[in-house]
Amino acid sequence: MKKIVLLLCLLVVVPYTLAENYLINGGQESQINYQMVQKIAPASGTKKLTLTFVEPVTFTSPTYNQRITNFNLDFSLPPNDRKESLDKRGNKVIKLEWKNPVNTITTTISIIAQNTTKLQSLQTGAPFPPANLSAADKAYLTSTEQVPSDDPRIAAKARELTAGSKTEFDAVQKILTWVVDHLNYVLLPQSYNAMYSFETGKGNCQNYSHLAAALMRAVGIPARIVNGVTLKQPYDINTGSGTMTMRMAQGRHSWIEVFFPDLGWVPFDPQQTALYVSNRFIRVEIGLDNNETANDGLVRWTQDRGYDDQPGFEEVIDAALGGDRVTLNAQKQTYGPQKLMFYPPVEASFAKITTPPPPKLPEPVSDQKLKTLQYPKAYMFGNLEYPENLDFMTTRGPAQQAGNGDMEMRKNFLVETAEYVTTQGNQYAQTFILKKPMQVHKVGLALHKFGGDGQLWVEIYKDNGKGQPGDYIITSEYLPIGSMKYSAGYTWIDFDFSKEKPALSPGRYWIALGFTGSPIINWFFTYGKPVGPDDGTRYKTMFDDTWSRSLSFEFNYRVAGFTTN
Repeated sequence: MKKIVLLLCLLVVVPYTLAENYLINGGQESQINYQMVQKIAPASGTKKLTLTFVEPVTFTSPTYNQRITNFNLDFSLPPNDRKESLDKRGNKVIKLEWKNPVNTITTTISIIAQNTTKLQSLQTGAPFPPANLSAADKAYLTSTEQVPSDDPRIAAKARELTAGSKTEFDAVQKILTWVVDHLNYVLLPQSYNAMYSFETGKGNCQNYSHLAAALMRAVGIPARIVNGVTLKQPYDINTGSGTMTMRMAQGRHSWIEVFFPDLGWVPFDPQQTALYVSNRFIRVEIGLDNNETANDGLVRWTQDRGYDDQPGFEEVIDAALGGDRVTLNAQKQTYGPQKLMFYPPVEASFAKITTPPPPKLPEPVSDQKLKTLQYPKAYMFGNLEYPENLDFMTTRGPAQQAGNGDMEMRKNFLVETAEYVTTQGNQYAQTFILKKPMQVHKVGLALHKFGGDGQLWVEIYKDNGKGQPGDYIITSEYLPIGSMKYSAGYTWIDFDFSKEKPALSPGRYWIALGFTGSPIINWFFTYGKPVGPDDGTRYKTMFDDTWSRSLSFEFNYRVAGFTTN
């Protein structure tokens, strides 16, 4: 192993391009004026309603720092009882209780957070496994139901991944590389524990955190779960050849912190960052797992006999960034995990992780042959998995028994991951890879209509060989905004190509959304790239000659038609 310097490795390998590992330096700084408003309509026959919150506190680390001031908790109806305490993990818990409530109760949390992320040279020589841990740090080696670090399969995989590691950083980056490559993001997994993700390769932010923590704890690395909120404000990374735009949804999020004896507790987001998180993260609560980090946003109630409905719930987060400064510059490298991953500047001994050669695209078929082929078999593919028709603002629960006759609902991590794609300044495009000849009849996009007027359509382009839309092929039928039915959530909107039935050869293509008038439309996306290549989601402004701006997520789309046998 060699001693080398990492300058924020953005590690990317995609199915149809070479590895993309970007070394980045710079930072972020913002003053965040944050507010969360919850409205609780008591269930019928409620005798007691209890709401629990955790007060965000100041936190410092070598990379991410959060300074909290002006915390305020307000409510529309004064509670009958208010208690404040520190739990065993040091979280500041506030418990409010109302007796026999009838009317809707509105609670408002507001803070000012001065958040900075500084990505300068970071040195760590911590050995593996880490030594001389305190009793408080050793607590985060505990195996739990959601983080089963003592499960034989987890332990065996952790030992396999970290074999030969001499430093903690080397072991951690090997584990994270496997987690990032192994998992695909889904918003509604069947379970949130590490074993579900280990076995299925699926999960949301809770699963990523639980699996990463389980593997680290299994080999003696303390890791704790963090709950908080991410903000929707995007930020750009200059890659030299273009701009990569990073964006999270605004809502609840789960990540981890890992203990290094020479660095202290350092935040990681196992979905895409190591040794730091963006300053768009607001840190709230820590614990062994998400079962333990359940106090913030907890709703409990007791009802008279004969009633079994649950409270109405609505949660709205608002945040304004003042003095927002972002300076991130990237330089492309050639190693790392196969999916998107970032590292801050690190000086440490570790083994470079090489990537396998990419598979080749199928051989193209000539236009002449495409015309003579038969297309008898129905075929549909794309990024198909998303929560159709889900109202993100009001969805909560399910209700569950909490003991002593109480019922409870915990916070969820359902977040609305969507981009406003009918702004006057931008146009958005999503790539798709066609593995066999196809006659395209429809292209569906997961959209939500907020209002407006005009028309929408989809254009299909060839790839230009550089991972951007190239030669134009065809445009769908125009879709009037008025013909789109309203839905509380997102639904498939199909664009019709059945008149022309374009026959496409195997290869890489792009679908771009066009519009006239003033429609207000959001397009749902999935974190990461569950289907296509990491450079496969792009946009351009009215000032751009090329599609050099890329996005860190993948829009949900489907291509339907017929293919050969």
